[in-house]
Amino acid sequence: MTIATTNPVNGQVLKTYEAMSDEQIDGAIERTDLAYRQLRDTTIEQRGRWLTAAADLLEAERNEIARLMTTEMGKTFAAAKAEVTKCATACRFYADRAAEFLADEPADAEAVSATRAFVRYQPIGPVLAVMPWNFPLWQVMRFAAPALMAGNTGLLKHASNVPQTALLLEDLFRRAGFPEGAFTTLLVGSDAVDRILSDPRVRAATLTGSEVAGRSIAQIAGRELKKTVLELGGSDPFVVMPSADVELAAQVATTARCQNNGQSCIAAKRFIVHTDVYDAFAEAFAHRMSALRVGDPMNGDTDVGPLASERGRDEVDAQVRDAVDKGATVLCGGEKPSGEGWFYPPTVVTDLNPGMRMWAEEVFGPVAGLYRASSYDEAIELANGTSFGLGSNAWTRDPQEQQRFATDLEAGAVFINGMTTSYPELPFGGVKNSGYGRELSAQGMHEFCNVKTVWVGEGTATAGAGSHSE
Repeated sequence: MTIATTNPVNGQVLKTYEAMSDEQIDGAIERTDLAYRQLRDTTIEQRGRWLTAAADLLEAERNEIARLMTTEMGKTFAAAKAEVTKCATACRFYADRAAEFLADEPADAEAVSATRAFVRYQPIGPVLAVMPWNFPLWQVMRFAAPALMAGNTGLLKHASNVPQTALLLEDLFRRAGFPEGAFTTLLVGSDAVDRILSDPRVRAATLTGSEVAGRSIAQIAGRELKKTVLELGGSDPFVVMPSADVELAAQVATTARCQNNGQSCIAAKRFIVHTDVYDAFAEAFAHRMSALRVGDPMNGDTDVGPLASERGRDEVDAQVRDAVDKGATVLCGGEKPSGEGWFYPPTVVTDLNPGMRMWAEEVFGPVAGLYRASSYDEAIELANGTSFGLGSNAWTRDPQEQQRFATDLEAGAVFINGMTTSYPELPFGGVKNSGYGRELSAQGMHEFCNVKTVWVGEGTATAGAGSHSE
């Protein structure tokens, strides 16, 4: 696999890298394991100072880092700057909250015949992170910040088209003061993952990526009896009911679909609209989508930049073409432009049916599928009628419907009258084929901790020995 920076605006290869040898990989794992033995013995306060320093560096170098991300994968410069800021916020969040999240949790000592009983959270060791290109900084940081604060170390196998961002992350944590090797970038192809995860020094893995990649990681980790957290694909529903503010819903839907040039797992992809407001929403949505400006992502007036790869752009176009050939209607967009760069216009497709690829597949580009529902029950059936379950959106001002959507939508997150996004304060992850485990919040920190039970007895001959084993 080629490890290279290729500008998606013009297809120009800017920088290439040689994949690491087996000897180099072994050396990197050894350094990361040694760093773990050092980091686990540092105080939470010290780790917090280092993570705060990382946040300071991100903020001081925001424009430079953002420009690199835009060059490597095509997101708009404005979006890239916002991503850097979000990463700095996450660093500060975990630096400030780790002591609370990692504090011993008292248990009912009397109920378990102890003088004291509590739960202690401790690090487990080096964790392999296999990360995608679409949010090249944020996807990594939402793992790295809590993992490092817990006392773990990280090995990053990033996507092969964002190698400079991957190396920047290693350098960031080193400059912030973390021990050498605490966070190490591995410039390797996917064929090296089995070897790395099978190494006994690597204790767990986290992956954000495709369903295929997730199954592969889970298979290796299962064989090796190692913990995994998987955040996989999504085909998130965006349900609009009659009581919704249709114009506002259409406005937010446009951003929800085209954020990050449409290349987001939690982007809304299937727009399910009650028949009473379907025509009004469809008109407003198509109008807003067609008005988005496609162009050079470094230009301040660009709304949608290129897709990250030619292959990705061709796949999106093939999914749209398949739907059109089988009877779908395109309300706007739908034509792959000529010329250099991997651009694709914001597109709205309706009259979809189960025989079309768009019905069941995730479309990773600025393409929206529009569906009509005659009732709440039909809307829920359409929303849940997919193998994915990452995020979801519902628009209704009816309190009873809000309660029902919160319960009935099969997803890791339900956002009502708003756009699905991620926050350090809230757990993030999916169900069904969108994966398992959680990132962010206290749950994300605890995923890679040894949740240790501590039971303390009196230590005298008269003390009870417990009722029975297990």
